[in-house]
Amino acid sequence: MSTTAPTAPVAVVAVVEAAPGTTATPTPRAARKRAVRPDGTPRWAELAARATVWTTVPSGLWRLALGVGILVGFSGELAAVFENNTPGWGTAYLVTLSGLAEFLAFLTLGLVRPWGEVVPSWIPLIGGRTVRPLAAIVPAAIGSAVLTYIGTSALFGGWADQLSDPEAPQGLAAVVMTLCYLPMIAWGPLVAAVTFAYARRTLGRRR
Repeated sequence: MSTTAPTAPVAVVAVVEAAPGTTATPTPRAARKRAVRPDGTPRWAELAARATVWTTVPSGLWRLALGVGILVGFSGELAAVFENNTPGWGTAYLVTLSGLAEFLAFLTLGLVRPWGEVVPSWIPLIGGRTVRPLAAIVPAAIGSAVLTYIGTSALFGGWADQLSDPEAPQGLAAVVMTLCYLPMIAWGPLVAAVTFAYARRTLGRRR
């Protein structure tokens, strides 16, 4: 029995398949698929949700510094108020405020995580239940609107009015305070973007 050599195209395919470490160039369609998780969550929504968590960290650290007795640039009667109440009830207030802000920002991750669609089993009474989309969408949308309004108001006049107080931080202290609170302006728009992605994904499944 005679054998015949594989034709050139077949041989090329065999060599490519056998060559270790050889990978085909991803097609544009494959690249788009990698930009979306199997559950339909866009990559950009995941990044936006992670960024949301970090928007409250700088201002939280600034408040914690104030809570342990560092005046961070305040003077006059305002400085006296902080000196008399930190450490003290003022510390508890600032720690609680910072923790609450971080907790609310952390909840945004639920819009891109499984626990935003099914309640974790370890939660009493409601663990394992499916989250109704609107139960997450409505509060998130309202929260993003409120946060966007607050951030916009601060950006266009409100923050300048506060810093115009002669007892407020001035100079370098004012710059540090501004930089710490500046990321919070992005909090509302980021939540709105992640909420949109969540609504599009979850409500689309119910059609």
